[in-house]
Amino acid sequence: MYQEIVANDLRCTRCGRCQQVCPVNAIVVDETARKLDRGLCNRCLECADVCPTGALAVTGQWMTVDDVMQEVAADGLFYQNSGGGVTLSGGDPIQQPEFAVDLLKTCRERGFHTAIETSGYGEWSILEGLLEYTDLVLYDVKHMDPAKHREGTGKTNELILENARKSAAKRRLWVRVPLIPGYNDSEENLKATARFAKEIGATKVSLLPYHAWGVSKFAKLGRQFTMENVATPTSEHVERCRKIVQDAGLMTAVGR
Repeated sequence: MYQEIVANDLRCTRCGRCQQVCPVNAIVVDETARKLDRGLCNRCLECADVCPTGALAVTGQWMTVDDVMQEVAADGLFYQNSGGGVTLSGGDPIQQPEFAVDLLKTCRERGFHTAIETSGYGEWSILEGLLEYTDLVLYDVKHMDPAKHREGTGKTNELILENARKSAAKRRLWVRVPLIPGYNDSEENLKATARFAKEIGATKVSLLPYHAWGVSKFAKLGRQFTMENVATPTSEHVERCRKIVQDAGLMTAVGR
């Protein structure tokens, strides 16, 4: 929800400029390393402004609806030729509902197909407002068991599943399952997910195999990656999972 500092230690020359400009003394540079105390950092971003090598950089940028639409319009011909459109993806549009609604509405007014990716964890009134200008909903279903869902996300899934039912009644909806070995890839959970998708009238189920591409990003943001012991599923296992869902009579896809 805010801009952050990305630290790439391999680029650091330990010149000390970042330490000199930091107003809260969150940076210490010695002979061996540059250390950033993110607990002290006030995200003024001045260190990134003076870093000559990009070892400290800013991730994220503030944009208006007009700013975004300039980028969208540049690809307008591609959308028309491909049958595609604009997708608001994660994080989650629910976190920025006013901006998301304005952007979706503007896209619709200019003739662009619209889609949102969402976890569905939010007040129905907010999600309903987004759906007014949405053609397709890409809806995350991480686990059908409430206890396992809480174990994996910190939240139970009752609100998510109820919002999925309501969303599917209003708009075309695809269920998307981040396929995580040892967590939600059991035959029991996949069959339960397929039954739910069929029950609410989802037109497709997409399996998104877990990968560890974000590990380096966690490190650069100073965050702990808690899934280092989770293996990427094999293509054979992914295909077995896909067939379980397909056998329930649903259109299935992997990775999209």
